[in-house]
Amino acid sequence: MRFLLALIVLVGIVACNTYRPLPPVATSADWKTRVIPPSPQQSGGDPARGYTYLVAGDYIGSGVPYEFLKKKLSGAPDTVLRRSGVNANIEYGATAFLAPNGVRVVNGNCLTCHASEFQGEIVVGLGNSFSDYRKSLKPMAKLLNLGMNLNYKKSDPEYEAFEDFGNYLREMAPHIETNQFGANPAFRLAEACMRHRDPEDLTYVKEPLYEMWNYNIATDVPPLWNVGKKNALYYNGIGRGDFTKLLLQASVLGIPDSAAARRAVTHFKDVLAWLESLEAPAYPRSVDPGKVARGEALFTEHCSGCHGTYGAEETYPNKIVHLDLIQTDSLYANYIANSGIVDWYNESWFARSEPRSYFEPTQGYVAPPLDGVWATAPYLHNGSVPTLYHLLKSETRPDRWTRGGDSRDYDFRQVGWHFTTGENGDFTFDTSVPGYGNRGHYFGDKLTEPERWDVIEYLKTL
Repeated sequence: MRFLLALIVLVGIVACNTYRPLPPVATSADWKTRVIPPSPQQSGGDPARGYTYLVAGDYIGSGVPYEFLKKKLSGAPDTVLRRSGVNANIEYGATAFLAPNGVRVVNGNCLTCHASEFQGEIVVGLGNSFSDYRKSLKPMAKLLNLGMNLNYKKSDPEYEAFEDFGNYLREMAPHIETNQFGANPAFRLAEACMRHRDPEDLTYVKEPLYEMWNYNIATDVPPLWNVGKKNALYYNGIGRGDFTKLLLQASVLGIPDSAAARRAVTHFKDVLAWLESLEAPAYPRSVDPGKVARGEALFTEHCSGCHGTYGAEETYPNKIVHLDLIQTDSLYANYIANSGIVDWYNESWFARSEPRSYFEPTQGYVAPPLDGVWATAPYLHNGSVPTLYHLLKSETRPDRWTRGGDSRDYDFRQVGWHFTTGENGDFTFDTSVPGYGNRGHYFGDKLTEPERWDVIEYLKTL
């Protein structure tokens, strides 16, 4: 089954991934933070139905014929989601569903990226920081296409059910191979697929509609349980307007057209309701009440203005922090501001039909909610900092750090991953790689050492 996931979700081919500087982006120093205003959202969804659609629905639209893959499926029961029917024996990160022509196909689902192992168990909603998009799977991709051509005629319904996914797989594959472990190229995947879609009806077009930068930058994956507090999606707050369409973007990997997208988006009101009901996991160990009380006071004084307050009456200000103030690696925000996907999206079906969603890039990053922050290492938008302690004391941040592949190898004192410095291994993070610098967010440097530990103790309780 892991073969399947690697093949249909993580496919990448050897491609140019050489960093060249972006064109200069105009910045404005007349603001430090800005509040993102709320947009009307669809209410009244059913969380239970939303969860079912997320893990078993047809929102990807096309995929590999189930019968073609049947012998390669593990057959082991899905002990994570405990699905029924045909998905009962398919690994949680993939879903079998009916394509529009009635053929049963298999493709990845949202939990490929938005569920992760932690302390030996899969936590749904936790970003998967163990994913690895660095390796070429070109032989597997060739094998898939060869197998489809050997087993089916192009006029066969099985090939028809595969064709859209096959097209977008081919177009996006050169653009998602990363040069950093744990980084997720979801935005690049969407960018590569969308430039081969007619903006009005989302059908496939062979010639790309805009250029893409030849450097494949990626990010850490944020937790899903914070969606309910946000007025915009994505690290730089670019995703505005209706969340159901923004959440539907995973479908660009294989959905045939806007008619299919309209059918799928009706279910995302329920998906949004499920996301809004999702809660962060509770810290599994004891905490020191005295330290927590002192840490809460310090957090309220120094951090709550951007990250909000927690407890009986919670607040979250939805602020974007300007790059000049946050000082974290700016490459990702600048890259998105340069991308042709912005104009494409704002002229597309997503923005020109109701309910409307749109892209609005900014020169900053959103200060996120911190619910469950203790479980979401590594930190910063690019995953460059291994623990909360290192986030709050910048001089200690390692330039090159390596963690193990065991989800149990967690540092509950410093809150993050145990790591070693100066090593090269399968799980090494190199902050000298463009886009993955560990600078910025220096606000914790002002704390004394006892204050820093008090804040960390409080953050465990969120």
